[in-house]
Amino acid sequence: MYIRKETGPVYVTLPDGSRLSRSDLPPKDTSRWVARRKAKVVAAVVSGLISEEEACETYALTTDELKEWINAVKSFGPAALRVTALQKYRQADP
Repeated sequence: MYIRKETGPVYVTLPDGSRLSRSDLPPKDTSRWVARRKAKVVAAVVSGLISEEEACETYALTTDELKEWINAVKSFGPAALRVTALQKYRQADP
């Protein structure tokens, strides 16, 4: 018999119709954060798959860092998570 250890949903359906599950998230020991991995963590938090606290604890992020990622995606889309585009999008912020 299998007993689930995680709380919350097994998967969530994203606005584009795709499904996101915990197995789709980056590994816990991720040290190189590319935009694609950041976007998956943001999508998981925003959709309710994992909580902000769980994301910060799992990936050793600060709450401010995670909130910056979430705000960047909400304001400008996933392209704003690229490190090379940071300066461009920060200048556009009031």
